Amino acid sequence: MNVFIIGVGLIGGSFAKDIKRLRPESKIYGVDTSASHIKEALDLGVIDLESSYADLGLADMVIVSIPVDVMITELPKILDAVNDNCVVFDGGSTKSLICKTLDSHPKRRNYLAAHPIAGTEHSGPTAAIENLYVGKTNIICEVEKTAFKLQERALELFQEIGMRIRYMNPEAHDKHIAYVSHLSHISSFMLGKTVIDKERNERDIFDMAGSGFESTVRLAKSSPAMWTPIFEQNKENVVETLTEYIQNLQEFKHLLEKGDYTGIFNEMNDTNKIKEILNGIPLNKK
Repeated sequence: MNVFIIGVGLIGGSFAKDIKRLRPESKIYGVDTSASHIKEALDLGVIDLESSYADLGLADMVIVSIPVDVMITELPKILDAVNDNCVVFDGGSTKSLICKTLDSHPKRRNYLAAHPIAGTEHSGPTAAIENLYVGKTNIICEVEKTAFKLQERALELFQEIGMRIRYMNPEAHDKHIAYVSHLSHISSFMLGKTVIDKERNERDIFDMAGSGFESTVRLAKSSPAMWTPIFEQNKENVVETLTEYIQNLQEFKHLLEKGDYTGIFNEMNDTNKIKEILNGIPLNKK
């Protein structure tokens, strides 16, 4: 199997590592605008060969892992270049605009809209991890628009890797992911900003930061180049989640101001139920 990874970073590189482990006869081609990323990926053995769109006619599978704003312009070009028996799937964190953009493409049947919900705050080929996707959920949108034999090829790989599959329409995906992923990143970025703005002496931050702060602010180390387009494409849903989140923060502040510690306890006690949900989500540790 000839596999092309377009965007050789955490997501694409982790897929490459799993494919090389599970299907060692496969050949992995890397396409990236960053020459240093290609060099790192080759040196680390994440990919076998550097390539370009000119070679996409050779591909049996193309995995696209680039910022979602770039996907809008690049996915049509990628589909133009692949052969009729190639499946193309992406790892984008938004789905509605991408699916609308490709809806009338002549090779729409070759595209599978996917979102593997996995990752870390790190980026680039050095961040690629084997088994990143084991036990993780992969959201598939508009599966009925992908040719059956091509969706089977991708789904078989996802099953081999150990992913859980859920099917969802693009609008529902974008609404739900705004709550469980996009809001988490905004909260982390803004917590980091609040602390930096208040504690100008960085030594104080490092000396006093405990594991709670570190785990909460971890996502603030994520790539702004990747996340800004996500917030742009999912603006309506993100604004809705932010409005609700800010309202909850204001209610907590009001309880604290009036000394209603029973109310604070009840709020936190009710929220403890989140543990029952999160118990089913395995955490990757690097």
